[in-house]
Amino acid sequence: MIRNLKLMKAFIKKFKIFFITALIGGYAIISYSFVDSYFEVSKNLDIFATLFRELNIYYVDETNPGDLMKKGIDDMLESLDPYTNYIPESEIEDYRYMTTGQYGGIGALIRQDGEYVVISEPYEGFPAQKSDLRAGDKILKINDTDGKGKKTEDISKFLKGQPSSVIKILIEREGEKKPIEKIINREEIKIKSVSYSGMLNANIGYIKLTGFTENAANEVKDALVELKKNPDLKSLVFDLRGNPGGLLKEAVEIVNLFEEKGTDIVSTRGKVKDWDKMHKAINVPIDIETPITILIDRGSASASEIVSGALQDLDRAVVIGQRSYGKGLVQQTRPLSYNAQLKVTVAKYYTPSGRCIQALDYSHHNDDGSVSKVPDSLISAFKTRNGRIVYDGGGIAPDIATETQKYSSILTSLVTKNLIFNYATKYRVAHSTIIPAKEFKMSDTEYDEFVTFLTGKDYDYVTKTEKSLDELKEDAKDDKAFDAIKADIDALKIKIMHNKGEDLIKYKPEIKQFLEEEIASRYYFQNGRMEASLKDDIDLKEAISVLNDSDRYKKILTTIVKSEKPFYNQDEVKRKNLKSIEGEEEN
Repeated sequence: MIRNLKLMKAFIKKFKIFFITALIGGYAIISYSFVDSYFEVSKNLDIFATLFRELNIYYVDETNPGDLMKKGIDDMLESLDPYTNYIPESEIEDYRYMTTGQYGGIGALIRQDGEYVVISEPYEGFPAQKSDLRAGDKILKINDTDGKGKKTEDISKFLKGQPSSVIKILIEREGEKKPIEKIINREEIKIKSVSYSGMLNANIGYIKLTGFTENAANEVKDALVELKKNPDLKSLVFDLRGNPGGLLKEAVEIVNLFEEKGTDIVSTRGKVKDWDKMHKAINVPIDIETPITILIDRGSASASEIVSGALQDLDRAVVIGQRSYGKGLVQQTRPLSYNAQLKVTVAKYYTPSGRCIQALDYSHHNDDGSVSKVPDSLISAFKTRNGRIVYDGGGIAPDIATETQKYSSILTSLVTKNLIFNYATKYRVAHSTIIPAKEFKMSDTEYDEFVTFLTGKDYDYVTKTEKSLDELKEDAKDDKAFDAIKADIDALKIKIMHNKGEDLIKYKPEIKQFLEEEIASRYYFQNGRMEASLKDDIDLKEAISVLNDSDRYKKILTTIVKSEKPFYNQDEVKRKNLKSIEGEEEN
């Protein structure tokens, strides 16, 4: 009996070894059929594992294995493209917000102002606004935790939390002698992708789309249906400026709102054949006739380029603005161990004419690790439905190009040093109400009060000309020629040295524009800011002009003109919009 038991155990042991060996061998064969470099992958994973182990055992100082691994993964993925990212479990909620627009919190933007964090903008209809938190409120404490010295990311972690949970905030408010305590119930915050819609005038509607999160297409549909209730609606402006993109399916459904069922909208092609797919319009459209202009700029990317590129290729809309970003890559998330995820580039997308608008060639890296734009030799011409010539490899080129808005050095300083923001806070205390945002204008007297407010404030800045002169001075020193031209440089510096007082007058129109937007937001929140910003919008004026001239609109969409090949200026990608202050966080 015992002998039989031993024989059985021996048989089971041999069977296990055989099964495991066969399984490993079979896995290797299967993997090799999919990945030609399977041995290289296995070898390098083994090297990495042993290196990681030895480093953690023998390195002279204590190491944090999690941080080391995160750094290694990030650097590895960065060598591929900027969109292939590792998302650890701790960052899943932030990623989910980017794709859904949902999070638990109070519904407000915050920003840094000195040693404290202040409320930058409460969202209308959410807990912060319903509890009467106001822009400019300084956060002194959160649940008895001192706010002094905390950064926006620190405060953000306190403000976010499970819906229905309670948070206690102690604030300091301009015009109030004592701190104010607020008890706020967190809610599920869903930020709309359509941030604003309405009539620009008697006949032209307007929709502003800021992202392509879940349900974006339905929001655009609802806004469009609401606008079409107006019997005088004759045309539409669809604003995609500054829209970084999002979900592919939302872009497809948005194009479908304006195109017949069955129309080719965008195709995707990748290494894995499952990603070779043509996305068609599958629903009955809402409107296939109303003239449309689409506004784009250097911040319009990805899904924004699918929508603008598709409607341009289909000659369904006139595109106005500046050349778009040029991101023709599609990402998908893949689950990893321990609830982490990999967001990986799986395909390139192609507009109906067959063009891929990807501007940078991530498949080829320069010696320094950087990548170059798609070379002219690889840029090809394609035709729209009406036969117009369009090009690939450099973003979406607008049918009507407008100049990029450039801002003065003094305005940059006033915005980044929170002086326009802080003046709006004081203005709100002094004025309980203002007229509707569409009509609001600062008087010359009020602007003079702002200039007085700046007295003694630090908002110095260096102009581009001054910076260039300083660089010339350093170059002259390097060339041993400084002594010979020192007197000339000093004389020139005196002539070009900026005068802050004069600049406040010289750049008054653009400074007033930013002041009016900031002040309008204190009374009418996001809608007020948007309505104030549209009054002097150059791109919008061009769009209205085109829509008011039906002959010009039709001519643009039917005239076969060979447009210029893409010109890609990488500096434009790095340019920041002043209206998006670095460091603001959503809460």
